[in-house]
Amino acid sequence: GIRSTKLPPASNIYERGLRDIYVAYEQVCATTGAVDFGELLFRAYELLAENDSIRTHYQERFAHFLVDEFQDTNAIQYNWLKILASHAQSVTVVGDDDQSIYGWRGARIENIYRFEQDYPAAAIVRLEQNYRSTSTILTAANAVIACNDGRLGKSLWTKEAEGAPITVYSALNEEDEALFVVRQIKKYNAEQSALSDIAILYRSNAQSRVLEEALMREGIDYCIYGGLRFFERAEIKDALAYLRLLVNRDDNTAFERVINTPARGIGEQSLSKIRDLATQDNLSYWAAAQKSIKENILTGKAGVGLRAFIDIIESLTNMLEEQLLSIVVEQAINITGLLRFFKEKQGEGARSRVENLEELVSATNNFSVEWHLEDPKAMLVEFLSYASLEAGDHTKQATNGVQLMTLHSAKGLEFPIVFICGVEEGLFPHHFSKDDPAALEEERRLCYVGITRAMRKLFITYAEKRRLFGREEVRSKSRFVKEIPEHLVDKQVSKVYTRHASSPFYYSERGNAQNQVPGKFNLGQRVKHARFGVGTVVDQEGEEDKVRINVHFDSVGPKWLVLSFAKLEAI
Repeated sequence: GIRSTKLPPASNIYERGLRDIYVAYEQVCATTGAVDFGELLFRAYELLAENDSIRTHYQERFAHFLVDEFQDTNAIQYNWLKILASHAQSVTVVGDDDQSIYGWRGARIENIYRFEQDYPAAAIVRLEQNYRSTSTILTAANAVIACNDGRLGKSLWTKEAEGAPITVYSALNEEDEALFVVRQIKKYNAEQSALSDIAILYRSNAQSRVLEEALMREGIDYCIYGGLRFFERAEIKDALAYLRLLVNRDDNTAFERVINTPARGIGEQSLSKIRDLATQDNLSYWAAAQKSIKENILTGKAGVGLRAFIDIIESLTNMLEEQLLSIVVEQAINITGLLRFFKEKQGEGARSRVENLEELVSATNNFSVEWHLEDPKAMLVEFLSYASLEAGDHTKQATNGVQLMTLHSAKGLEFPIVFICGVEEGLFPHHFSKDDPAALEEERRLCYVGITRAMRKLFITYAEKRRLFGREEVRSKSRFVKEIPEHLVDKQVSKVYTRHASSPFYYSERGNAQNQVPGKFNLGQRVKHARFGVGTVVDQEGEEDKVRINVHFDSVGPKWLVLSFAKLEAI
């Protein structure tokens, strides 16, 4: 039944809104006979708390209880356990307060601390011997997690060898970071390490795009563990569907996907009328939609929503004639309401979708410079083709490739070689945690989890500048890196630049043959582009007329350019 009467009184408009949503949600569930996972837990608790005979039956049936992953339990699960096990002969919980990383979905680290108070006779057994990692990796993990307060306390140790130092790489930007990771992977793979023994971990899903592109350029198989490749994610497909309509109004699949995404009052009944009219008059859905408005077939809220949808597509198309592709994409995710839709939602999943949409702007920005086409529409066609290929069937890579995943997805897994990328202030720890001590401690626990995924070799990378979520920012090394004892670390700096006390970057000329771009330029050399301004050559690949160089432009960030078309001028 609906339990709205049990809700605490609302103290402000925000809480009243949440109450209204909750009551409406409960009504829908009651009408359809549906329950979600949280409701299952709550109803089980109610059943035990309010029904004497059922509670007594189960209390007498079970004498011993064992709870695994106890640090991930939420409040209702803990209370459920206390009732069920109130007459038990023994209650054993297994958990690690240093691996409590799911606070954003309701897990309460307090449960593991509260257990000692509620069961004062319980013995604590610390499982501190580690059979996975080298002593170097464990010492680093212990040092980082020691910065958290209020821990139960433990110190991991192993009989394994000291092992290789932890490589900390300071990259120029996200492109340089990805290239470093790829080069190291190729090195280990050449030394007979299987690709599936290598994992790349990151805090945000949006970070995977640049890493994926670098892996694909080198023909290295990979898979996204527990998730989708960048261009396969639902919110990216939504944005791409809008873009597809800009170049082909008759794309019925794209039309259906976004006609009511986000919701604009065009329900299934209204869409059926458009489909029927299209079939009857042999029209595309777009043409049928226009006709339905002209002939007042769709009126009211659906008609208003359909007119708004058509206006959005028309205005974006006009914009495509005079703006850069990245600007059109940025406007597309804004005026269609996609970005606002996810920003208004709560939780890590919604935040990740926002970041992915913003990263799509970066993707189009980087892509544009590789295609020197005068026709903006042709540029968009090329990008959509590229996105389709990137989102193709990669089943072969799922078992034999490098494993890419978020740090949250990595919990419970282990790999001989691990890269943790983007370990920078504002990214890891995430900027949402900077003003919340509890959230910051959870971020540190997440770092501890990431470090202890590595068995033999750990790489930690960060960028001095990063273009992420559609904007470039100067970055600083994460506090978590600084918490690792220096004697455990092998520091490496990007070979194409050196730091200078008076400015963020000082680029050193390197004129030797090893660092020379075939044809014209040296790595580290300053160059000028007619459109993007002044920048620095940071990498190159390819041969003869297919040479591409990566230039980090002062104003727009890193760009890959085909040397034979770029028309760069040496400074």
